[in-house]
Amino acid sequence: MTLTRRRSFSAAMSVLLAGGALAGSLYAAPPAAADAWRDKEYWLKESGITAAWEVSKGAGVKVAVIDSGVDGNHPDLRGVVTGGADASGAGASNGQKSIGAKPEHGTLVATMLAGRGHATPTASPSASPSAVPPAPAPAGGPDGMVGVAPEAQILAVSTWLGSPNPGGKTDQEQIPDAVRWAVDNGAKVINISLGSTSPDWPQSWDAAFLYAEQKDVVIVAAAGNRVGGNVQVGAPATIPGVLTVAGLDGEGKASIDSSSQGISIGVAAPAENLVGGMPGGGYAEWAGTSGAAPIVSGVAALIRSKWPEMSARQVINRIVSTAKDAGAPGKDPIYGYGILNAEAALKDDVPAAAANPLGSIADWIRVHRRGDFSTPSQAPVASPTSAAPTLADPTVPVAKTPAQVDDALPAAVVLGFGALFVLIIAGAAIQLRRVARSAPAQAEEADTGVMEAVDPPAKP
Repeated sequence: MTLTRRRSFSAAMSVLLAGGALAGSLYAAPPAAADAWRDKEYWLKESGITAAWEVSKGAGVKVAVIDSGVDGNHPDLRGVVTGGADASGAGASNGQKSIGAKPEHGTLVATMLAGRGHATPTASPSASPSAVPPAPAPAGGPDGMVGVAPEAQILAVSTWLGSPNPGGKTDQEQIPDAVRWAVDNGAKVINISLGSTSPDWPQSWDAAFLYAEQKDVVIVAAAGNRVGGNVQVGAPATIPGVLTVAGLDGEGKASIDSSSQGISIGVAAPAENLVGGMPGGGYAEWAGTSGAAPIVSGVAALIRSKWPEMSARQVINRIVSTAKDAGAPGKDPIYGYGILNAEAALKDDVPAAAANPLGSIADWIRVHRRGDFSTPSQAPVASPTSAAPTLADPTVPVAKTPAQVDDALPAAVVLGFGALFVLIIAGAAIQLRRVARSAPAQAEEADTGVMEAVDPPAKP
């Protein structure tokens, strides 16, 4: 059975879920052994993750999943969710109640990021199955989902997005509250597989993202899905300093359906033919940059576990500088710096970067909001400055395809032919007047002629 939810995306925040016919579809899990789902995790090998496990599995790192809530009772998440909160006013205080328009979303993300699998429970061989209940499965095991960072811990921060929130809090309140709670509770990486169709973000978010930057936290965000209306990257993936993840199809090329484009993209990761855990203990196939983001967040956790003292900007630099270049040479608005290579990110010698290659929210605030923070502020700030914003509707610039000579030439040809056509008509009119004065009979004959439309030359 296919469960399809189609919703119109506005500038309001929503979960970035796609699958199947895409645009927000999810395939319910058919009956199958749990280890069959692990067999479908092709990205573990193809993205170099299994090789990276020779160096690190993410031990000691807390990753906050700001999403629709995470079911910590899923067999593959036992012992993984070690803290949580609700930013919506409608969820559970521990962030483990699945809420919002797509309540399954957060559990799908969490199992891909830090699932530990499980062992199938077995009955005691000395007694009949009816007399002795199966022994509970221990945490971790060969069956079910194993995440990119299977030894990392998850902080579940629930938000209600994509439909009217019964808790009354808007995304302008929920997102900064969620980010700030995650930072204050020890998250070294924050995964945000949520987004919008607008590159703008509310000014109310500035202080929270700045706080995360100043507290040296890596924030990873999904670029958005083209079929969900996100042709261009939307906030929060447009915020400077955020590691934005684009999506790849099954052949390792930019996904037409499951990825958007923009100059803020940092790296690309698998986004199609994904699998994940569902609330209640099931599994599902899905697609979208919502699933690509936790793959990259997991790699960030592996790095932060291997080098606990490494700064957030160096973690991001290590991921993007070791990516396999794809598309146009160098950084581009489709693949960013290239395709994720987890093994290289954990094993290569990478020169230190002077700054975050994806920018700084502090610099952006200073230029565009005329605000400045010399020290991190723990209290929410409605506006970073009392001065009026320098831009009425501030945005991060969105990539536009530069005009090429080959593109401009057909337009010039069309305009040239148009001008020539006008001159010919004008000359003909003058000549007709002269003929009419000298020979009325000839003018009468000319009036019976037919003018043919002339199509402009086709673009090459």
